Amino acid sequence: MQNKRFTKLYNLRIANNYTCEDMAKLLNISTSHYWQLENRKRKLYYKTALNIATIFKKKPDEIFYEEY
Repeated sequence: MQNKRFTKLYNLRIANNYTCEDMAKLLNISTSHYWQLENRKRKLYYKTALNIATIFKKKPDEIFYEEY
């Protein structure tokens, strides 16, 4: 069974010592909303993917593309 989580996003978050709460604050969304995005329980829109990529100084494709 395929892991539902965005593994690259999770690994980047952990490597940068961010919690889900930290990411949520940076994105101006709730912690549960962020958790749902990372675990593919909520649709990820391009604008949000771009904002997440900006936090890590990457392009959205570097974080999300391979996993689709």
